Amino acid sequence: MAERRVAWLGIGLVLAGIILIMTAAALGSGPGSRYSQGAPWGFGPGGMMGPGAADIGSAPDPGSPRFVAGTISAPRVVRIIARDALRFYPDVVVVTQGETITFEVTTMGMTSHEFMVGPAAEVAVDTAGTPEIADIAMMQTKSLTYTFTGPGPFAFACHVPGHFEAGMAGTIAVVP
Repeated sequence: MAERRVAWLGIGLVLAGIILIMTAAALGSGPGSRYSQGAPWGFGPGGMMGPGAADIGSAPDPGSPRFVAGTISAPRVVRIIARDALRFYPDVVVVTQGETITFEVTTMGMTSHEFMVGPAAEVAVDTAGTPEIADIAMMQTKSLTYTFTGPGPFAFACHVPGHFEAGMAGTIAVVP
């Protein structure tokens, strides 16, 4: 008799969890939803720690009404999330030519990552001397400041063994 009650309790808890996950996904899927704008819990259209999680506190991008280009003395801050799924969010960053950006990179998950930024060809082959942050551990944030001189192309990547090969890279779009 007690085993049957425990089984029913387990089924009830599983169903409650499914309903909670589906509700969070539904709340984050509508345009203009507060969740699509960056929920404090990291729920958004991409799920837990998905899109929306990195939007909190990043400066506006070029083309936004409040955009101010970063300078060496006052860099624009762009927050990047490094995830266990071997992806960066966002994986595309828009900068203006000559702009200085401070990347604040946070690892969300159990896997340590690194963050290398610079000319795309150098980032792709993990060229020594290319600016990078090494060993960003679980729930840790580290920063790197970089000035985008020239038209590009520029990129960023994680070269922890197997991560880049799995697609852990992003692009930098340079606009005039």
